[in-house]
Amino acid sequence: MTDEEMDADELRATLEDAGLSPYQAEAYVTVLDLGAASATTVAEASGVPDPRIYDVVRSLAEEGYVETYEQGSLHVRAHSPADVLSDLRSRATRLVDAADEIERRWERTPPASNEASIVTRFETVLDRARGFLREAEFQAQLSLSPEQFADLRPTLERAHERGVNVRLSIHTGPDGADDPGDLLDAETLADVCTEARHRPLPAPFIVLVDRTRACFGPHTASVNQYGVLVDDRTHAYVFHWYFLTCLWEVWDPIYATPTIGSLPAEYVDIRQCIREIEPLLAEGRQIVARVEGYATETGDRRDLMGQITEVSYPGDRGVGAEPIPLAELAGQAMFTLETDERTHRVGGWGAILEPIEATRVTIESADNRPIHLIYNGCCKSSSYK
Repeated sequence: MTDEEMDADELRATLEDAGLSPYQAEAYVTVLDLGAASATTVAEASGVPDPRIYDVVRSLAEEGYVETYEQGSLHVRAHSPADVLSDLRSRATRLVDAADEIERRWERTPPASNEASIVTRFETVLDRARGFLREAEFQAQLSLSPEQFADLRPTLERAHERGVNVRLSIHTGPDGADDPGDLLDAETLADVCTEARHRPLPAPFIVLVDRTRACFGPHTASVNQYGVLVDDRTHAYVFHWYFLTCLWEVWDPIYATPTIGSLPAEYVDIRQCIREIEPLLAEGRQIVARVEGYATETGDRRDLMGQITEVSYPGDRGVGAEPIPLAELAGQAMFTLETDERTHRVGGWGAILEPIEATRVTIESADNRPIHLIYNGCCKSSSYK
């Protein structure tokens, strides 16, 4: 017997899985081995009781497995296996289809809150990304190929129309063979995103939505193909920093809506906001901002209007050190907002120490009226114009 051959016990067990009774499977395998024999001989060789063998043989004949004939007594021989093989292969196909459908239905089920799931089909990752984007309220970050961009473009357009801040990192091959062409023109990007950058290297597929949900799939050249679905702030925060450092910060912008140069300017990333307003504060500008977000202790929504008077982050903030390196903003980054009622400390994604986590900051004005600002005991100056 070769490694590919199936032994008799395994064959009988498989036939039972396909719908034969144990006696039918025993008798049929015996007939295959004998070729043709009397019913009593089949009973003796198979272990099927004599009183049952005639019913078993006739039932096999009705189902097309064997044929019977009279030769002094009832004899049986294996029928041409074409019909049997067709039936078995049809059953196998249905089982494979059922397995695939079970997998699809399982992967389609949304992960429970605070859960990360591994899936095997990229189509599942793409479908879940569409669902997350349809429910997006304020922020989406994506790393995707031109083909994936084309697939998600209608969903992105609708999200952008709802006011979702969309950032796209579009990756292509280094040789330009899959150059995105018209997909990167400003008119197209203006309809789908707030800012876009081009990475001329393969990259994973990533969709981050509202700081909580994430979809990940390795780039198409990866040996291992799988997907990760996340509904959890902590896991999503890890993907966010991977997006910032590897897929965003070092690549050239190809499209951006106006920010601080044309007010009002909107930010969903407090670190980007700090980068652009610190020179204005150092210059003595009076910056009025609206902050939308949450109270970190209760989770209640907050909507505040006031004046940003100070920014704070670790690192050496020497005069003229702009833009601020991202590494210096990796720790605590916050600003102080003075409202009519009180002073608020405002942090960004993952804020723990600050009472307010900002999801959106809108700079309404940045006037030249001087205000007294002191940073770590020393006055700041800037060449911002």
